[in-house]
Amino acid sequence: MIALNRRTNIYVAKGPTDMRASYDTLSLKARDILRQDPFSGHLFVFLNARRTSCKCLYYDGTGLVIIAKRLEKGLFSKINPYLNEDIILTQAEFNLFFEGADLSKRFIESPPKIKKSSPPKELRD
Repeated sequence: MIALNRRTNIYVAKGPTDMRASYDTLSLKARDILRQDPFSGHLFVFLNARRTSCKCLYYDGTGLVIIAKRLEKGLFSKINPYLNEDIILTQAEFNLFFEGADLSKRFIESPPKIKKSSPPKELRD
């Protein structure tokens, strides 16, 4: 069982991954392609080119864990490889994604992040 909490980010690789990849290869992809520490406790998601199989890499504090899933029907949601930012899913989005739900519009129509700023000077006084 994976114990995810609110601090756990779920990073999705934009390009396809060979599903023969194991611990070392996936942790190198997490470090080099996703630019994240594979031992950080975050979850890393990798898809094959046909989007029928998915592997997730996770460090649980004692070792690396790989979770693999092959959909019997349908495909995993298409990830837009041209997005400029990292693709980070919420737990709810990951649960839907892992079940094979279509999240493609999430990557196109999501509103931009709202940057919090301090109130104008006239409101601070």
